[in-house]
Amino acid sequence: MINPLSLFLRPKVTETFEFRDEELETLGAEIKKEMPKVFGRSLAIRELDSGSDNSTEIEISNLGTPYYDVERFGISFVASPRHADVLLVTGAVTLNMAEAVKKTYEAMPSPKFVVAVGDDACDGGIYRGSYAVLGGVDKVLPVDMKIPGNPPSPKEILRGLLALTKKASEKEPKKRT
Repeated sequence: MINPLSLFLRPKVTETFEFRDEELETLGAEIKKEMPKVFGRSLAIRELDSGSDNSTEIEISNLGTPYYDVERFGISFVASPRHADVLLVTGAVTLNMAEAVKKTYEAMPSPKFVVAVGDDACDGGIYRGSYAVLGGVDKVLPVDMKIPGNPPSPKEILRGLLALTKKASEKEPKKRT
């Protein structure tokens, strides 16, 4: 017969896993340093799918995983465009989504920035020329930054956000608290 206490008093069977991605840490530190020049204490992002295949959304979702954990760098994703500094648009803009894309942008407070993420959002991608697609986001909204890739990796997305922050701070710093 098995002693019931032996079920609870077993040695640890999991290993401690330590990971440290120096490139990610350096990128995050730079974002954290540059962000206050434009966005104040944090960067709030509203992600909008305007007709994608979801591959880019998976990479964006990875930014919130324990490995990337972008909130430690002051980046958060918000549910409402009314709370967003940046509109991250994925997918080619379909005819049916064009009005929703415009309304989402209009609901954002100023200053507002638009980032096209992925080849489809940048120029229509494989859907370019389709009867159901207008094209990239720039056909509907003023785009401040394009992050190409099919899909771009989470680090490429972070590099794009850093480039946007630097570009915006060079033009004219507009702090929001």
